[in-house]
Amino acid sequence: MIYVIAHLKTHPGKAPEVVSDAVPLIEGTRKEAGCIFYDLYQKPGEPDTLVFVEQWKNREALEAHFAEPHIIAFQKATAELVADGRIEVVHSEKVEVL
Repeated sequence: MIYVIAHLKTHPGKAPEVVSDAVPLIEGTRKEAGCIFYDLYQKPGEPDTLVFVEQWKNREALEAHFAEPHIIAFQKATAELVADGRIEVVHSEKVEVL
């Protein structure tokens, strides 16, 4: 199993739009075969910082997720709303930053 922690820093005041755009992404992702859990949180005290916390069966399932229509649509919809992002893939033996 692997864990993913994806940090998104939105432009000021844009987090509610990103959260709204994430609804179909979350619903679709939770139905993917290799997804164990997939949740979105707003960082306390930093309203423009969103954090996806995910668990996947394996790296292949995560790679398949990146090609799903719902993640591609989310990325396009939020491209102008997100100022910065970082994805950390946590394996039992290492942390990989994408």
